[in-house]
Amino acid sequence: MTRLASPAEFTPALGRRGLTGLYDAAIALMTRETVWREALVAQLAPRDGEIIVDVGCGTGTLAILIKAAAPGADMIGIDPDPEVLDLARRKALADMADVKFREGFAGEVADLIGRNGADRIVSSLVFHQVPIDGKRAGLASIYAALRPGGELHIADYGWQRTPWMRLLFRQVQALDGVENTRLNAAGGLPDLIAAAGFEGVEERAVIATPTGSISLYRAGKPRAPVARLIQETAHV
Repeated sequence: MTRLASPAEFTPALGRRGLTGLYDAAIALMTRETVWREALVAQLAPRDGEIIVDVGCGTGTLAILIKAAAPGADMIGIDPDPEVLDLARRKALADMADVKFREGFAGEVADLIGRNGADRIVSSLVFHQVPIDGKRAGLASIYAALRPGGELHIADYGWQRTPWMRLLFRQVQALDGVENTRLNAAGGLPDLIAAAGFEGVEERAVIATPTGSISLYRAGKPRAPVARLIQETAHV
């Protein structure tokens, strides 16, 4: 398995090591967490029997919510930070939520769960803090990990449309870096998703928060062409 970066190179929770314990409280206070998480789960519409992966799962809040919405789904959370994964496992155990957590980067998703191994992949507040090459590699691996016809759902800081939202977003940039966050703030993430091969890329909602606006995106992996399906069936 080829790692995209060493553990020392990923951006920790809240942008600084030592702040991980404050992450849940800060996200709840500064991002209107309940609003966008509930909207994202509704958009995802998880179903029993599906394999669903939360990329950059952090402390596991979203993965646990999805599992509660679809108890029969196989829920997997992936994050490169062992400290937040420890917190996620403890939270899942306390909630009696059967969520599997694995350590890894976004660019390793296809290696961790297998190509065409997921029905739906979700990610929240991750891509804005990843360098451009990491964004591309992460989206490429997510694309490979999704089955044909699978869906990607993202909640993240997107185009900061007004001067006020841009001003508020500077708080995030101070923690996560201007260079890494610039593309999201300029509205470039949908183009990057489409460049990875996804179709039907759309911004479904924009939610104003005290740290800038968070956008909800949805995209799909194209289904295998009919001719290819017939050919594959013939060889079974």
